[in-house]
Amino acid sequence: MSARLMIISQIEQVANEQNRTIRPLTDDLELLDSGLDSLCFAILVARLEDQLGVDPFSDADDFEFPVTLGEFIAVYENAALAA
Repeated sequence: MSARLMIISQIEQVANEQNRTIRPLTDDLELLDSGLDSLCFAILVARLEDQLGVDPFSDADDFEFPVTLGEFIAVYENAALAA
């Protein structure tokens, strides 16, 4: 499964488990408007680290968190390639 599909699948699963209603998952969706809260993102990042074997947010000191879903996916795709 590609990183993109895994991320989208995990977002949907976390939202369902946390009883959150999410907006359509398009690349230009701003993460703050997605319907997920900070707990959902923490769960998501932990699961993605387990599944993809990378945590792109823990290594960089000057890293800026992505704004859109497309940027979030790209961060993981790039981290997976670099690993």
